[in-house]
Amino acid sequence: MSLIFDLDGTLLDTLDDLWASVNHALAQFSMPMRSPCEIRQFLGNGAQVLIHQSLPTDTPTELEEQVFAAFRQHYLKHNQDRTRPYPGIIEMLRQCKERGYRTAIVSNKPDAAVQQLHQRFFADTIDLAIGQQANIRRKPAPDMVLLAMERLQTTNAPTIYIGDSEVDIATARNAGLPCICVDWGFRDRHFLEEQGATRIIHLPNELFTE
Repeated sequence: MSLIFDLDGTLLDTLDDLWASVNHALAQFSMPMRSPCEIRQFLGNGAQVLIHQSLPTDTPTELEEQVFAAFRQHYLKHNQDRTRPYPGIIEMLRQCKERGYRTAIVSNKPDAAVQQLHQRFFADTIDLAIGQQANIRRKPAPDMVLLAMERLQTTNAPTIYIGDSEVDIATARNAGLPCICVDWGFRDRHFLEEQGATRIIHLPNELFTE
């Protein structure tokens, strides 16, 4: 059995650090600030989409690229200031390891940040992590998930994808995998149900119940 996890909103509460880095970048260019609620809604499709949605609609492409660069520089230095695993996550991952499950993180966050967070929080409990890279399509394309399965050597083994958003539901569908959604992340249960979620859990240890 292998389990492939989304990162932001599934394993880690990253909202405060993302919000701080977005507003830091916006402030550098005298752009309007964004609220945590707005940032929460913009998450799921990667950092470039996050910045695009955080900017005014008429922002020139060159300026958007500069804001993104400022965000990325700040976030790589500050992505662990307030970020923490959700309650019960570490215990759940230890159970996965005890059961012999193979595990991976697949995230639309830039790969450098994904590797930092993997090493900081999950080096002993999750086998590998894959973030957004130039040579691979981001979720909801299945590419990163299929690569994780290949590296885990579980291509032919039962695999479940776990996430917290509509992007994750679509990713699992595109990869041909069952999906378990969590309701403690960036989307609520009602929204997930509207997006077609068939199984939603409220606590991490519910992962082991049918």
